[in-house]
Amino acid sequence: MYLAAKFCTVTNNSLQKDKISILAVSGSLRSGSSNEAVITTAATLVAGEVDVIIYRGLGSLPHFDGSELPPSEVAGFRRLLMEADGVLICSPEYAFGVPGSLKNALDWTVSTGEFAGKPVALITAATGGDKAHASLRLTLTALSAHVVEDATLLIPFVRSKMNATNEISDGATIQAIKNIMDTFIQTIKDQN
Repeated sequence: MYLAAKFCTVTNNSLQKDKISILAVSGSLRSGSSNEAVITTAATLVAGEVDVIIYRGLGSLPHFDGSELPPSEVAGFRRLLMEADGVLICSPEYAFGVPGSLKNALDWTVSTGEFAGKPVALITAATGGDKAHASLRLTLTALSAHVVEDATLLIPFVRSKMNATNEISDGATIQAIKNIMDTFIQTIKDQN
């Protein structure tokens, strides 16, 4: 199984629909990454309000090849996207761009429409991040995603906002994450 069911129940790679569900995707494959810390913080801040499902399968997705019959890992990812009420993406910046594993996952949805009209919150947490943030917004536009303008956040110098146990510890950053999650949840409610 390629999911962490830390904040909700996941059965057979399907979401339980008793409340709003948000699929959270970290663009970093590294365990203990700052992006994982941001997603964990976001999920913790709204844990009582919504179900946050942290997707941990980016590294297991095969390279995009445009096949009409996708591998099971891709089919599972697509299903989770379709079932989620919204998607939270947190990405680092590598070489002024989006990490290849995240771009690969998004490429698998180009012709199938899982992001079409789907509310998306976007956080870029990196040393700089502005170029990856802009690139990711452009890709999501191509996918017809509904990037919620007030649910986007750039966290520069993210490592300076973390403590020794790899948690977001900067109060202003925590509040900014809470603000965008509140806005994101309200947008999802208004859309449903």
